[in-house]
Amino acid sequence: MFSRLREIDKPLISVALALAAYGLATLYSAGQTDVPTAVATIWVRQLVWLALGAVAAALVFRTSPRLLEWASPYAYGAIVLLLMITLVIGTGAGTAAGSKSWIAIGGHRLGQPAELGKLAVILMLARWIADRREPPATLRELVYPGVIMGIPFVLVMLQPDLGSAIVFVTILFAMLFWAGTKPQLLILLASPAIGLILAFSTIAWGAWIVLLFGLLLWWRSYVWEGLAVMMANVLMGVVAFPFWRHLAPYQQNRLLAFLNPEVDPRATGWHVIQSKVAVGSGGFLGEGFTLGSQKRLAFLPAQHTDFIFSVVGEELGFVGVVVALTLFLALLLVLLRIARRATDSYSSLCVFGIAGLLFTHIVENVGMTVNLLPITGIPLPFFSYGGSFLLACSLAMGIALRVAWESRQSGYAEL
Repeated sequence: MFSRLREIDKPLISVALALAAYGLATLYSAGQTDVPTAVATIWVRQLVWLALGAVAAALVFRTSPRLLEWASPYAYGAIVLLLMITLVIGTGAGTAAGSKSWIAIGGHRLGQPAELGKLAVILMLARWIADRREPPATLRELVYPGVIMGIPFVLVMLQPDLGSAIVFVTILFAMLFWAGTKPQLLILLASPAIGLILAFSTIAWGAWIVLLFGLLLWWRSYVWEGLAVMMANVLMGVVAFPFWRHLAPYQQNRLLAFLNPEVDPRATGWHVIQSKVAVGSGGFLGEGFTLGSQKRLAFLPAQHTDFIFSVVGEELGFVGVVVALTLFLALLLVLLRIARRATDSYSSLCVFGIAGLLFTHIVENVGMTVNLLPITGIPLPFFSYGGSFLLACSLAMGIALRVAWESRQSGYAEL
């Protein structure tokens, strides 16, 4: 055991511990307000989750990737079943009180199955892709991985949790890209989503259809693929407005606030406006640890979850933001190095899928605090309060540490 600890990937464990410490300190500061609330002591619960996460990471580190590969279908099936149960007995929280994202017993929320579901999808996709000798080369070959992603995607959308559902999609594209799938095939796969977004503008949607038709001719796609892609994009133009009406009111409000927060500054635009004010007031060095005015006066909403990065910007300023983003970048680069040096394709795909998962959370959470991206409510790794996602991040680190250890052992064996 001690020999394993000596050979552990030190850059990865160092960056993960640094982010956990930075996040815990920020969470403590988020609870320091002029009027004490329950958030004041929430950092203690986060510390407990960090301890549980460390134990979970240690257990996964002791698990061979071969065992994970064998268990992937069982983990995936269990998560799908749990997501189905969540639709029946799930509860909401915060601004998404009308959703069914949480499993609760006796009024106490235990966690969000969707967070662990992201890891289960990574494991299952890695197993399917690794079993193939060649990367998918046609849309038909992408049907099976699409189903693997699509089942939990639909179940999470029905909760509804748009933010987590989007993460499932980005995981699929990241892992297909790492497996060697041609970029043009990925563009065709993503084209219906692009068509859905552009369908709210007739001119933009029409221009996209013309461009897509040209790309299909240029890439010399199979006739059936071209017809399927065009029909899917036309269908997106038809269902765009029914899709909008199907979204929950809070999801519609978040998207409207992204387009123009000033339209309703006291309701739908409040989160974005206060977040931008908090980040902007931080300046170069910030207002000081625990001294952020927007935070202390409780103007900054969800400051311990969705908008915790705004606390960093307000209290530690540009310097604090750069330090946090540098640590996140270092984490992603370390994961890419581990994925590149992995001894087998399954392990490599798992680690790259984890990198894709974390990248999506980081970009979306930071982007929404400054209104560069819509508010989706997905947490910031190692910073936002929440046991489910912190546990998922810890398990992910355990997997990456094991893959790094395996590749190091293989290197020693070759020497």
